[in-house]
Amino acid sequence: MLETTTTSALHQHQNFPLLSTAKSTPVLVIHNYNLSISKKRKNPCFHSLSCSDYKKRLQVSATRKQQQEQQEQQEEQKLLSGLSDQIWNGKKSLQENGSDEATDLGWLPAFPYALFASMFNFLFGYHIGVMNGPIVSVAKELGFEGNSFLEGLVVSTFIGGAFVGSISSGFLVDKLGCRRAFQGDTIPLVLGAIISAQAHSLDEILWGRFLVGLGVGVNTVLVPIYISEVAPTKYRGFLGTLSQIGTCLGVIASLFLGIHSESDPHWWRTILYIASIPGFILAIGMQFAVESPRWLCKAGRSDEAIEVIKKLWGPSEVNRAIENIQSVIRSDGADLDTSWLELLEEPHSRVAFIGGALFLLQQFAGVNGVLFFSSLTFADVGITNSALASLCVGFTDLAGALNATYLMEKQGRKSLLIGSYLGMTASMLLVVSAISLPVEKDIGNTLSVLGTTMYIFFFASGAGPVTGLIIPELSSTRTRGKIMSFSLAVHWVCNFLVGQFFLELVEKFGVGSVYAGFGGFSLMAATFGYYFTVETKGRSLEEIEMSFGNK
Repeated sequence: MLETTTTSALHQHQNFPLLSTAKSTPVLVIHNYNLSISKKRKNPCFHSLSCSDYKKRLQVSATRKQQQEQQEQQEEQKLLSGLSDQIWNGKKSLQENGSDEATDLGWLPAFPYALFASMFNFLFGYHIGVMNGPIVSVAKELGFEGNSFLEGLVVSTFIGGAFVGSISSGFLVDKLGCRRAFQGDTIPLVLGAIISAQAHSLDEILWGRFLVGLGVGVNTVLVPIYISEVAPTKYRGFLGTLSQIGTCLGVIASLFLGIHSESDPHWWRTILYIASIPGFILAIGMQFAVESPRWLCKAGRSDEAIEVIKKLWGPSEVNRAIENIQSVIRSDGADLDTSWLELLEEPHSRVAFIGGALFLLQQFAGVNGVLFFSSLTFADVGITNSALASLCVGFTDLAGALNATYLMEKQGRKSLLIGSYLGMTASMLLVVSAISLPVEKDIGNTLSVLGTTMYIFFFASGAGPVTGLIIPELSSTRTRGKIMSFSLAVHWVCNFLVGQFFLELVEKFGVGSVYAGFGGFSLMAATFGYYFTVETKGRSLEEIEMSFGNK
């Protein structure tokens, strides 16, 4: 700014008079990096000085003025240098921040949490297969050998526990959030495994299997919800397939460990004890896992949700994600208390219908029946070892799950679901043709094995993982837990029905007719998927909810 000062103020030495003039002349000087205008004025002491004294004082004044100017120039250069450094550092900081804002963190930050949650599905698969081989040894040691009803009851008790667990899981996830619900779920998983391993009576093995089923029923609901809510939108499909891979690996592990039970009648206790170990690991590990940001927002813990989003999705996603989540929460009136009656209201009733129908068609398409009959199918082509045949099926299942991991974000959920069921339909048609048509036995057996293998591969590539993934994607934040609970309850009921009546249907109508029915349900599932499901690839859960709710 411009300031008017006297020359005495400029030089800060009033006892050094300067030449006066008749007229004051403005002089522009730099003082403290401001532009100042000083005016010369007459000095009253001028006439009392001699010429020589004046010259000396003038020289001293000029020298001091020169020193002051040099000092000011040095200070100015120093200041400008400092400002330059600040500007450069500021630009660099902005560039770094801008780079962080624009960086796509990818799937890696969320991967450990999705992978860890999939360990619950590993236990699911493990407990599905763990009694497959040793059931004869269990029945012999506990006193119900040869009683097919009681052997079936051991399996049915597991499914009954899973049904109860799936129904109760909606309440748990709404009240506690996925992380705490996961930790609570490890209690029945660990206790059930230990009780089963120590069982010395039928009652004890039934209680143990019921508790294990209870834990499995809960985690089959929690895992897809948790992964869908912590995964970045772009990689939600890829990370969602980890649950199917976990199930496949669990089945393979249990079948592999079960091979030794043929030579050791007490080995079944060891492999059931082994099942308790992952439960302890999961209980501790979940203490370090992140909570779902959507549940945190619903619980009023937005600050924690922001930190989770920064960690998993990147800083650039925070504002948009929080705004979208809070928007659907406000419009939906979401809170921690939801009622089952809300599933009767639109659009929740539509999503619940789709979820229940997809799981019903999945089970009635006969995957458990085909898996049960696969050992006989493989025996017809010379693979008489049932454990080896089961391992072949398990690795085919795993290959299909890995294929789904690759295709999920490329083809999308809807097309992958439809293509999977069409492939299963064609596979069943091949098996039925091999059984029904007059072909050579070796050719027929080979076609049956090929059709069975194709069926399992197509199921694991779409019908298995997509069904569990698309339902939480279609569900609203408010009712996601309840809808998944209902859908998985339908799954376990249908699972029980297929297991209970499969052999009776085969005895009454023949395996060809039953497999033809499986093919028919597969075709129905493909048709249902085409008309009733929507594509969710590349869309956030909030975008899906808002668009689905407006239809």
